[in-house]
Amino acid sequence: MRVLCLSHRDVLAALTPQACAEAMAAVLTQRARGETYMPLRSVMAPPEASGFMGLMPGWRGPQDGNAASFALKAVCIMPGNPARGLDAHQGLVTLFDAESGQPTAILDASAITEIRTAAVTAVATGALARRDARTLAILGAGTQARAHLLALAGVRAFEQVRIYAPTQAHARALIDQAGDLYGELRVAPGAQDALRDADVVVTATSAREPVLRRDWLKPGAHVNAVGASSPQAREIDTATVAASALFCDSRESLRNEAGEFQLAIAEGLIGGEEHVRAELGEVLAGIADGRRDAAELTLFRSLGLAIEDLAAAELAVAEATALGIGTEGE
Repeated sequence: MRVLCLSHRDVLAALTPQACAEAMAAVLTQRARGETYMPLRSVMAPPEASGFMGLMPGWRGPQDGNAASFALKAVCIMPGNPARGLDAHQGLVTLFDAESGQPTAILDASAITEIRTAAVTAVATGALARRDARTLAILGAGTQARAHLLALAGVRAFEQVRIYAPTQAHARALIDQAGDLYGELRVAPGAQDALRDADVVVTATSAREPVLRRDWLKPGAHVNAVGASSPQAREIDTATVAASALFCDSRESLRNEAGEFQLAIAEGLIGGEEHVRAELGEVLAGIADGRRDAAELTLFRSLGLAIEDLAAAELAVAEATALGIGTEGE
């Protein structure tokens, strides 16, 4: 059986933010309907290692005339990589035929993760942010911040974008890369300044302690918390968790991997999982409420799902095949 291999460059060429967002909305809706399966990701963190490895298997049933499929993402998270000029996420996504188990494609996981994470945020923002949202704030200036700038263009009619990063040169470089996607882009001198009167917020940092506080957010804001994916890391304070209508990609992931959610329970600020209004897929499927009023603070806690990698990889393979890119082998 022939296997298609897509490099980082191939994936970026094949997978557009808008098409990926459509694929993410579809697979999350399928999840809400019980048409996908995945366990909680497993993590191996050797005490002396420079990073850790995660394994994310998933399955999706037949849909739109396409056969069922398995996928596995094996990804290393290496915190020292940005200093090397590399994405912190490195690994592979492998697709398998659901009947024979034979591998059908191998893709660069860094590119898949970059695009699909921002695409899910675009879906969440489209579903949960106020229609009149005009100001976007992004905390962070790395790979995910760049991907989010691309993915969120057009989701709302943003008139102003503010970016904050501890190194202002990084934030300035990000603005330069954005080109003419937005009307006004500026570097904020601090996180609080970036968030002032922001309608939509993205936190895409490697922070271990909160970079966002509840009293910095305006009524009716929508927050996408993206960067922290382990119990030891926190981008947002527990007061924000308690004050918000909380949405997630997966309750199981939230319960096991979101440090600020666990701490909010420990501090007695929320009772537990009943504080979660819905998974994003449940909102998309029309089986749960999204935003209920204009003044409500909404929070989407993104942790990343194997089925998102599966759907993004399948779309990348289809588009790459149509474009005639990638390398085939046996």
